[in-house]
Amino acid sequence: MFGIGKVGKREEPELSEVLDQRRPSNVEAMNQVHRKSVSNRGLTGASALTVRQSIFPIVLVTILFFLWGFAYGLLDVLNAKFQNSLNITAAKAGGLQGAYFGAYLIGPPTYSGWVVRKFGYRWTFITGLCIYGVGALMFWPSAVKRSFGGFCGSLFIVGSGLSTLETSANPFIATCGPPRLSEFRLEISQSFQAIGSVMAPLLASRVFFKNTDPQDLSNVQWTYLGIAAFVFLLAVVFFFAPIPEVTDADMALQAEQCSGLTGYVDKPMRKQYKLFFGVAAQFCYVGAQVGVASQFIKYSVESAHITDAEGSDRYAIGQGLFAIGRFAAAGLMMVMKPRWVLMVFMTGVMIFIACSMGVRGEGGVAMLSLVLFFESCVFPTIFTLSIRGLGRHTKRGSSWIVAAVSGGALFPSLTGLVADHEDYHIAMCVPLVGFFVAFAFPIFLNTVCAQELDGFRETKIGYYDGDGTIGDVTHEARRASLVHEEKGVDPMEKE
Repeated sequence: MFGIGKVGKREEPELSEVLDQRRPSNVEAMNQVHRKSVSNRGLTGASALTVRQSIFPIVLVTILFFLWGFAYGLLDVLNAKFQNSLNITAAKAGGLQGAYFGAYLIGPPTYSGWVVRKFGYRWTFITGLCIYGVGALMFWPSAVKRSFGGFCGSLFIVGSGLSTLETSANPFIATCGPPRLSEFRLEISQSFQAIGSVMAPLLASRVFFKNTDPQDLSNVQWTYLGIAAFVFLLAVVFFFAPIPEVTDADMALQAEQCSGLTGYVDKPMRKQYKLFFGVAAQFCYVGAQVGVASQFIKYSVESAHITDAEGSDRYAIGQGLFAIGRFAAAGLMMVMKPRWVLMVFMTGVMIFIACSMGVRGEGGVAMLSLVLFFESCVFPTIFTLSIRGLGRHTKRGSSWIVAAVSGGALFPSLTGLVADHEDYHIAMCVPLVGFFVAFAFPIFLNTVCAQELDGFRETKIGYYDGDGTIGDVTHEARRASLVHEEKGVDPMEKE
């Protein structure tokens, strides 16, 4: 792990090295087909991509968000099938969450983060999809042998693949296009992840596992075989797709170009305090989110005195609100500063998680459903605001934030432990603590980092004016030519 970390550091450029390089244009960034690895220390011209240039690659990567949203939504259903078929205890079932989210703790800080810095986004997408596909295939022998250990191992491999995809997809969406739209792009893309999470349980109950024997795992096998085939096909698509590579050198140049608005100063990684706070906030937030989701149905049964099936219906409504909330937050980001949107939504989370502890009946279920609505924008917004201004450290910082998803391996078991000794209403105090830590982050952003974040919001890099695309080398050449013409000097003359 430490050896990989040292190699990763060597892949990051120095600012002086970036400024001394020849600057390609954004047209060159789109025309170059980087099927081989791309040097993270070199400029590609992708620091000033326009909205039009970034639409296709963003749509393609958004498919990945839908894919792992679908996988995560299907996970709970498949877990239940294995649990019923193999008579797995509730305690053992907690190990399934640990296997899945534990992969996030290992992958992003080590091999996933190294691959994205060493080989670029394209090959990280392909690597993640291949690992995911292998994990999906491993469910077949696990089902044939009816092995709980094999099932946990398969989940770990799937989690490794998805964490690798997140290590590349989240920063790619955040950096591919005009920097002022970074939060909006990631929010929209992750909205489709939420749609996948809603669709998966519905398809599972009405198509995949309709009228099946609870002891029969054949449909589980075929479902994962289909997922594996689709994933490997998608890896081939990504090999041939025209995806621009955004390097840490590009991000260092972009940060330097915005410095007049943001006050950006290049700093070593050890002084990126906003990033460290963001990693802690993300760890606690994701843990709290998974803690709520894992106990939602049992909470509903206890609170409203309904059946498990009716509790599942209430959870489906909550997931629908989660998806709606992401689209609503994306819309708000077009008229409000993202740091304000995060503050509003985290405030809503804090209010309604507290109410869910005290309100009983259907009212309590409604309170917890509103928690899901306000949770919607938190992960992608913490991510984008945390990597703002990282410059040449963007990819490494992004991998650390993705690693924070491993909080999902800790909080559900703690929440369940409290529920076993008290009840599910009192157990919501565990997510409350996690949300409280995450709530401190937008307070920090709105008080300490406001100027920096607003500067990135105000920059026009990637937008057109009369001289071309702002921030692109051709735009600056055109401006310089006009200045020379106004002074009556031929720009081609040598002094």
